Amino acid sequence: MRILGIDPGLQRTGYGVLDVAAPGAPPKLVEAGVIRTRREDGLADRLVEIRDGLAAVLQEFRPDTVAVESLYAHYKHPRTAILMGHARGVIFLAAAQAGASVTSYNATMIKKSLTGSGHAGKTQMQRAIQVAFNLPAPPEPADVADALAVALCHAHHAVRVGQAP
Repeated sequence: MRILGIDPGLQRTGYGVLDVAAPGAPPKLVEAGVIRTRREDGLADRLVEIRDGLAAVLQEFRPDTVAVESLYAHYKHPRTAILMGHARGVIFLAAAQAGASVTSYNATMIKKSLTGSGHAGKTQMQRAIQVAFNLPAPPEPADVADALAVALCHAHHAVRVGQAP
């Protein structure tokens, strides 16, 4: 099973591709990166950049499934939630157009599945990903580590519910 994990963002959308060969086998890191948009561009242009970048990733790596971090925004910042909703909508559209199923995971579940704490910080998550994949350094920017964490969370969850090969 090939999993594409996505950490949605309007400025930086992180992605990570993992292969899961068999239940119990450690997932293999295939690729990870970030799709960047320019802050000075309008919302529509930024959404097109995210969609086009993600479409290229989907076409190149052909994942079976896409795992996306759920939307979370503090009630004091409703505008952030609305903007993130736009980005997630474009991500879901691109995945559906590529024929991949989509699953969402909330940040607490992702963090808990990797660190044992649903309140782990960015640095702790980067370090957990570094250790999980035996990387020489923590992934940068943090959006890449977050995307890999989403994919890894899905790999663990899929094995538990019997979706993995």
